[in-house]
Amino acid sequence: MSFLRPVHGTAPEVFGAVRAWLDAEAEPEPLMVETSGSTGRPKRVVLSRRAVLASAHAAHERLGGSGTWLLTVPASYVAGVQVVVRALLHGAEPVVLEDHGSFAAAATGCRYVSLVPTQLHRLLETDAAVLAGFDAVLLGGGPVDPALRARAEEQGVRVVVTYGSSETSGGCVYDGLPLDGVELDVPEGQPIRIRGPVLFDGYDGDPELTARALVDGWFVTSDLGRIVDGRLRVLGRVDDVVITGGINVPAPAVAKRLRAHPSVQTVEVLGVPDDEWGQRLVAFVVGDLTLDEARDWVSAEHPRAWAPRGLVRLDALPHLPNGKVDRLTLRRLAEGPA
Repeated sequence: MSFLRPVHGTAPEVFGAVRAWLDAEAEPEPLMVETSGSTGRPKRVVLSRRAVLASAHAAHERLGGSGTWLLTVPASYVAGVQVVVRALLHGAEPVVLEDHGSFAAAATGCRYVSLVPTQLHRLLETDAAVLAGFDAVLLGGGPVDPALRARAEEQGVRVVVTYGSSETSGGCVYDGLPLDGVELDVPEGQPIRIRGPVLFDGYDGDPELTARALVDGWFVTSDLGRIVDGRLRVLGRVDDVVITGGINVPAPAVAKRLRAHPSVQTVEVLGVPDDEWGQRLVAFVVGDLTLDEARDWVSAEHPRAWAPRGLVRLDALPHLPNGKVDRLTLRRLAEGPA
């Protein structure tokens, strides 16, 4: 089986390949998009044109119509592919941001942009007024700090938090509500499941992994969640529940608490192997915070057993090209004394 890979070459070459794929009279060969590999080996996700188009049309329906898109994320990942597809459906190639220093110029005339939290954080420092000119700023690719969203909205930016993955042709839940045609199943203590026309066909060359991920028409995600006031709230990845000393600790909840500390700029919390505890909870902190201060801060709101047992101070969190935190690099940093 051959695949279109809109991940190589210049922007015009990528746009031309995607345009030809969209314009093919019969259903073309599927698109293959690699996952980010932020937690392990990247997977090659097979997407039909039907699924990609279902996602793009549903997104425009939810946002209020098609429009010109600004491309700020790599086209090698599903978020970038979808920006290209949505822009071409509108009838114009996306505007490519070549240099973040020229964001204001690139944004002129654009209606939509897709960002990761790190990009939004930086752009609020330099181009908040420009961001406020978009009809919508889609924000995905990882957990979104409520304080970051509130800060953006205070400056007039319309933020739409998206949830999805390569397996769902990109974001398929906007601000907690599934796009039209998408169904959610959120069983207590079990992974979120997603069904609908946006789903992938499988993983290239890995039928066993495909069989575990696609069950009775549902995509079984790696995330836990719950429905609150009719909206999906993502609690974190299944493997973000760290079992340390026999206690189940939700690492995202600990990270959220630490982000609220006035001396912390940003933080990631992971479990790393430990002979004594099974897993040791480690906080990777950008900011001026000691381990004792971190433990006391977490314990003021959560059980003391949830407090991190290690702390690594960094100048910045490592990121992958798509903007997600590089968790594998963080785990390697924690292999030494924390």
